[in-house]
Amino acid sequence: MDVFEAIADPTRRRIIELVSAGELSAGTIAREFDVSRPAISKHLRVLREAGLVNSRGLAQKRLYRVDQTALDEIDRWLEKTREFWSARLDALDHHLKGGSR
Repeated sequence: MDVFEAIADPTRRRIIELVSAGELSAGTIAREFDVSRPAISKHLRVLREAGLVNSRGLAQKRLYRVDQTALDEIDRWLEKTREFWSARLDALDHHLKGGSR
């Protein structure tokens, strides 16, 4: 699964928001949702596989944190997309105002 498929799910986006504030255990993350812990574990696995979160073991816990590299990749893509559409919309506006007569 790629980064964009991973963030398409609202639960996974919320998990990213939670762990972007700092490391959290899977149990702490799970308490924020009205779904089962196994369901949250699956979401965390998807996020790890997409490179959006990292985890490390600490005693009996697994702590999760955002992998900023993946978020930077998304930001670069969004910036290119913004630039593309901004230029196209500016051209459309110019055309609609009679600039291409």
